[in-house]
Amino acid sequence: MHAFDVLGDPVRRRILEVLAEGERPAGDIVGVVRAEFGISQPAVSQHLKVLRESGFTTVQAEGTRRLYAVAPERFAEVDRWLDRFGRFWNQRLDALGTELARGKRRARTGEEGSDE
Repeated sequence: MHAFDVLGDPVRRRILEVLAEGERPAGDIVGVVRAEFGISQPAVSQHLKVLRESGFTTVQAEGTRRLYAVAPERFAEVDRWLDRFGRFWNQRLDALGTELARGKRRARTGEEGSDE
């Protein structure tokens, strides 16, 4: 499954947000997702399975509990893919940074803005 097919689902994105805070037992994840999305435990388990099989999460058995964590390697792959598109927003972000610096300088010196 393509990474963006996996990440396109809001339930799976929410699970990853929860796991971004640190390793969590499956029961905790189910509790959060059920409360926010109103879906059943088996449905949450299916989403966890998709995340695990697609390489976005890891699972470790600890007695009867299953501890899930983010697998950073797969996110590195997504990040590399997104890097190809950075040129579309990097220039705009640089321009925004320049304008913010000008505004701060004007505020410090008491200059009025000019419409040149």
